[in-house]
Amino acid sequence: MLLVASLLIGMAKTGVNGLGMVAMPLVAIAFGGKQSTGVLLVVLIFADLFAVRFYNQHAEWPLLKKLLPLAFVGIVMGTWVGNSIDDESFRLIMAVTIFISLGIMLWRERGEQPIPSSRWFVVFIGLAGGFTTMVGNLAGSIMALYLLAMRLPKNQFIGTAAWFFLVVNVLKVPFHVIVWETITINSSLLSAVAFPAVALGAFIGLQVVKLIPETSYRYFVIFMTGLSAVSMMVFG
Repeated sequence: MLLVASLLIGMAKTGVNGLGMVAMPLVAIAFGGKQSTGVLLVVLIFADLFAVRFYNQHAEWPLLKKLLPLAFVGIVMGTWVGNSIDDESFRLIMAVTIFISLGIMLWRERGEQPIPSSRWFVVFIGLAGGFTTMVGNLAGSIMALYLLAMRLPKNQFIGTAAWFFLVVNVLKVPFHVIVWETITINSSLLSAVAFPAVALGAFIGLQVVKLIPETSYRYFVIFMTGLSAVSMMVFG
């Protein structure tokens, strides 16, 4: 299950958006909800390095500078809540949240709806992104909502998301090691076993993204976001 999940994560990080969240329930089944987040975090950071390597020049740093400080606050909040929250209940709440996000995406696709540019929208995305990535590595749909709202082209979408997740995932490591104790030497060695699957997935993802036309990529992201929500409700 870890190898299959790592293959999907590698594909997700190089542009096949949504597959990463489809992978999360697989690892949770094998290791348990909270423990799986530590095992996956090392895998995710390795996958983030691939994404940054291939899409580094496309990142929109003005957007990232707004989100990253807020995401750190969300990580702290998620660390505190994660010690007492029920795994099954949280996955159900996250699935509902993703479906709401999906509804907003579809509503925006009906026409040129105004971009939510107010500060509350940025604050919500930053805090929610940090919180959800800490508790369940499930911030993909939150970032997809924001980046789609910004109408970023395909490569800018992937590059901006790549840097966001590399930074926040590195910031999460001390909390997993010291507070949750979900990253240990043994868990890191287990994560390292999955690195070849991540590399293979990253290569496959690059080839798949090249086949997706620019005009179709937005709908592809929306479809995969919905699929990830369904997977959490079915397998969570």
